[in-house]
Amino acid sequence: MKKVFLTVFTMLYIFMFLSYSNGQSVFGIYENEPTKLPIPDNGKMWIFDNPPLDYWKAEYGFTPTQEWLEDVRLSALRFGRGCSASFVSGDGLIMTNHHCAEWTKAVVALDGEDFTDIGFYAETLDKERKVPGLWVRQIALMEDVTNEIQEAMAEGTTDAEKFEKKTEKIAEIEKRYSDDTGLLCQVESFYNGGKYSLYGYRVYDDIRLVFIPEPSIASYGGDFDNFTYPRYDLDCAFFRAYDSDGFPVKSEHFFKWSLDGVKENEVMFTVGNPGSTQRLKTVAQLEYLRDIQYRNQYFLYDTFFKDLTALQREYPNDFDAMEAIKRRIGNTQKVYIGRVMGLKDESLMNRKRAFEQKLMDAVNADPDMKAKYSQVWKSIETLQNELREIKPEIDIFTMRNIFVPAYFTIADSLLELINELKTPVADRSGLYNSDDDIREKIANLFPEEFDEVIENARLKLIADYLILNLGQDNELVKTMFGGKTGKEAATYALNHSKITSSAALQKLAKADLDELVNLDDPFLSYATVKSEDLADLQLRETEIYNTEEVNENLLGQALYAVYGTEFPPDANMTIRISDGVLKGFEYNGTIAPVKTTFYGMYDRFYSYDGKYPWDLLTHWQTPPVGFDLSTEFNFVSTHDIVGGNSGSAVINGNAEAVGLAFDGNILSNIGNTLFVPSDNRCVSVATIGMFQAFKYIYKMNRIVAELETGKIAK
Repeated sequence: MKKVFLTVFTMLYIFMFLSYSNGQSVFGIYENEPTKLPIPDNGKMWIFDNPPLDYWKAEYGFTPTQEWLEDVRLSALRFGRGCSASFVSGDGLIMTNHHCAEWTKAVVALDGEDFTDIGFYAETLDKERKVPGLWVRQIALMEDVTNEIQEAMAEGTTDAEKFEKKTEKIAEIEKRYSDDTGLLCQVESFYNGGKYSLYGYRVYDDIRLVFIPEPSIASYGGDFDNFTYPRYDLDCAFFRAYDSDGFPVKSEHFFKWSLDGVKENEVMFTVGNPGSTQRLKTVAQLEYLRDIQYRNQYFLYDTFFKDLTALQREYPNDFDAMEAIKRRIGNTQKVYIGRVMGLKDESLMNRKRAFEQKLMDAVNADPDMKAKYSQVWKSIETLQNELREIKPEIDIFTMRNIFVPAYFTIADSLLELINELKTPVADRSGLYNSDDDIREKIANLFPEEFDEVIENARLKLIADYLILNLGQDNELVKTMFGGKTGKEAATYALNHSKITSSAALQKLAKADLDELVNLDDPFLSYATVKSEDLADLQLRETEIYNTEEVNENLLGQALYAVYGTEFPPDANMTIRISDGVLKGFEYNGTIAPVKTTFYGMYDRFYSYDGKYPWDLLTHWQTPPVGFDLSTEFNFVSTHDIVGGNSGSAVINGNAEAVGLAFDGNILSNIGNTLFVPSDNRCVSVATIGMFQAFKYIYKMNRIVAELETGKIAK
């Protein structure tokens, strides 16, 4: 049976929370470094529309040509909905992360195959397996359409009209460019609407799996080493794009594979699609995120993760099932811990307030801008206050399924079936032909697979979540939990429910209609309030968000008028290029090395006696002759990345791939709000380390040859 290990994160989190609870900064940079606005606070996620050529020249002595920039942009790809990738050969070979691609194994598995704990390698071209539903995008066109959209917005006299005008103009532009170019064309907003670009994407949707390593080496150390460094992860995967005729895509632009390794003090770039940041939000918006949105997500992920960890000790037979859930939520748990800690750091918030005040002063100093934009901050603050009124109730009804107890799902279905029974047969939805059909469905609502320990852990979590958002005196809370909290609240709900077992539901199925309609059950009460209130609440939420977007667009115009492209816009899953160098950082009283080697991985293997999650499959346990243990495996750099950048190539000044970004250190999570160069680190797997593994461990001779030559080996 696997063991539960304590991790360095426990002490790190305690230290951070103690720090901000005492009003101190956990980041020394805020205390000692003079405020420099707007760089570095707003980071280095530059758009290709406006690359910072002067900054790169001054900082690194590097001045790329337009040809270099175009080659780099066309070599990079967006991988599916949430990751990045790149071409690494002229024959459509694609590189991304294992954690972006692990889902594809189940999709391509043939009958009888199980790739859950092992990897996949197509030894020949014809064995590469198509992944249904997977696509990559290459950005082939960029056009500035700012004036068109802002002029359309100006025609509206109210916020609602402005939003409508903008939406109509964007749809018109996208259709026009799509019809003219044959590309997938989308309007992308930057600087909160201060700038709009039309991006035309070339889409490849015949993508085939070539290689993916086993999970145990791709995320070595599992959740315990997640967001830490030093790391020893082979977090990579390789695919190939095929054309409409079924042949490998001829990709003129690709990152050549470097075997020279990364070099200190040499400028490097990550090229990918960072998901989202909130660096240009107003202080009122950040305070709302801190107090409501991020607080709620942090509560769910962190509490459930810790509850499951405690239960693993109490119920060892359920260890694997709980560990599987923890693996699904562990990464996001740490993200929200970092976001909440950052927003509770008064030193950070003071920097945001200083930035906001500087912009407000610039707007108010100009009569024209003052007339247009001075009211924006107050309008946005008012909208945040409106969200505070409705979002807690929306959030308790829209939780991710992984947190929702089965009792709630049963209640939702039961309410729907009771309403069907109440409705005359002629007016029913048509899903059920008779009352007997409905009652049979009620009798079978209880799930076949039901883990009582895990479901009750979910119930305890959600009981406290409802209390957190609605308060102890809320009528629904009192009805469901009887004024209790935690385990006692969960026990109260279970003791007062009639839908907590298969036998109970079978009995209910035989009850008369009046008994069903008047059923007094805590879970059914939740389902009833949800069905009555949620739609109206979400409609109001949409109205607020639309109005907020219009005001953000006005704020963006002011921001762009004052600063232009002096700093990059917030991330929004569009292609970005970030500059950086190799650099370690101080942690736990020591210094993190800029690179790790295979020696370190084997040290962890032997130090933990080969036990989970530092175990290795047989083919790794005895390195073959020729395998160089001193080869760099992972490295850290000062690049500015967030979620969505996973799978981004790390390239040198020659546009050669030297690494593959897969993570950040724990302190990088603050980057959602503000970039902290002293602490923020990007973690990558080195191309030279990957090459060693491919050649000696996996014996992928054809891929080794393709990476060396840039084309399919004959």
